[in-house]
Amino acid sequence: MTTLHRRQFLLGSAAALAAGAISPAFAADAKLRLLFWGGKARADRTFIATDLFSKANPGVTIDGEFMAFQDYWAKLGTQTAGGNAPDIIQMDYRYIVEYAIRGGIAPLDEFVGGALQLDDFDKDQLDGGKVNGKLYGISLGANSVALMVNEAAFKEAGIELPGRELSYEDLPALAAKFNAANKRPGMKLFQDGSGVEPALENWLRQRGKALYTADGKAAFDAQDMTDWFKLWSDLRAADVIVSAEDQALDATDAIENTMITLGKATTTFANSNQLIAFQAVNKDPLTMTNFPRIKAGSGGGHYRKPSMFFSIGGTSANKELSAKFINFFISDPEAAKALGVERGIPCKASTREVIAPTLDAQSKIALEFVSNLGDLLGPLPPAPPANAGEVSTQLRTTSQEVAFGQTSPEDAGPAFFDQASATLARAKKG
Repeated sequence: MTTLHRRQFLLGSAAALAAGAISPAFAADAKLRLLFWGGKARADRTFIATDLFSKANPGVTIDGEFMAFQDYWAKLGTQTAGGNAPDIIQMDYRYIVEYAIRGGIAPLDEFVGGALQLDDFDKDQLDGGKVNGKLYGISLGANSVALMVNEAAFKEAGIELPGRELSYEDLPALAAKFNAANKRPGMKLFQDGSGVEPALENWLRQRGKALYTADGKAAFDAQDMTDWFKLWSDLRAADVIVSAEDQALDATDAIENTMITLGKATTTFANSNQLIAFQAVNKDPLTMTNFPRIKAGSGGGHYRKPSMFFSIGGTSANKELSAKFINFFISDPEAAKALGVERGIPCKASTREVIAPTLDAQSKIALEFVSNLGDLLGPLPPAPPANAGEVSTQLRTTSQEVAFGQTSPEDAGPAFFDQASATLARAKKG
């Protein structure tokens, strides 16, 4: 059976043709530049897929480069500003609006039905890649926020793993039990989540609020932020979370520097698709659960988020070829098996069917978690506005100031709200 026939069998003839060899118009040598964030585990999987595409399309090569999340945006911003953006850009939900409205990424609508075959693509994930009604990003997987949990640390202490009903109110008592039985000196129950934007958003959603309104304003107020910083100050005083000095070690969003990987905490705020990458750099077995509820019995603040997108650079000279590569990445059976769920649960039903029998233990945990959120699940919020990334950085900075005792929660709440509001207002004027 030929490769084309096997794809035809698994995906259907229309998708097979789009996923297979490129048209004669692209037969000449061509090089596409691909930029993405992530660690070695993601890169290894990605480069298998790029090699498969080049093998299926002789003469086409993919020049891929990867780096940590924080470093990534600085490099992408510099390249985009200089008119030298990559052809294929890994894009985040937080930044897609900003890059779309500034022309940093190109609309993809003209390729849908041709280079991009999206008939069995999840609608909520497709909608997540739209800005002002136009499609700018193809979701590479659905995920949700999740706590990474060190199973071994809990088992050594003889304490049951935290589960779906865990609340912030439960943390002091749980920490007291853990601290009394902990076999690992210096390890705390939780990281300091006060500077973690997804943790703040999840908590706000449980209070009936949000981070941002649909028109790009703050959807929270100063009192919300005071309460947030006070929550973490109280947890710090109760010996639940790591010290300010330890948390400062996690300054780059690299998995290697997180509190769980450094052995400073049993749990770390992350995303469900990251379990594979976390396990790759942790010797202890890991699992995951949901973010804490605000109180026992309350609903959760989770949603199914596009883990990340592939977008096409606004200045790319190979937009159609880039769209064909993206389609291959999300549709080709062999690429799908190599990629697994490391970037989230695939958004094409046909791709999910292909990979389901091949998943390892961590991948099955991720699939089950995202598929069974239950009362934790709410609607997808609007895409973050331009300058949302700057607000996230401001949150991290303010949280450190509170943690190190340079300001109080009562002062930090209004100060952060004013600063964030000004940042968002400046973005709208720009």
